[in-house]
Amino acid sequence: MNTPEWLKPGIYGGVIGAVVIMVVGFSWGGWMTSGTANKMARTLAEDEVITALTPVCIEMSRADPDRIAKLATINSAASYKQRDAVIAAGWATVPGTEIANRDLAQACMAALKLEAS
Repeated sequence: MNTPEWLKPGIYGGVIGAVVIMVVGFSWGGWMTSGTANKMARTLAEDEVITALTPVCIEMSRADPDRIAKLATINSAASYKQRDAVIAAGWATVPGTEIANRDLAQACMAALKLEAS
């Protein structure tokens, strides 16, 4: 198919313009793919669930009869092992589940440190 000579600059301009608009839109315009939006939504939801469950963890620690001994174990552990100590204390296991949540343990540990100071 032969395209007229006068049409070629318009086609090139349209293609280049579309590419530029896409680059600007995805870079600075805030556009995103559905996969990126789903990932952001999932991360936000997980963060909000952890925030909502942190008071449950704190209450579980307050109700624990061995609280003082477990807090001493957590505080005496190295900083990178404290989250595991909170998990071992059983405070990061949400009622109704069997597996401890590592993110909840991290948030609970931070809240316990704030509570202690």
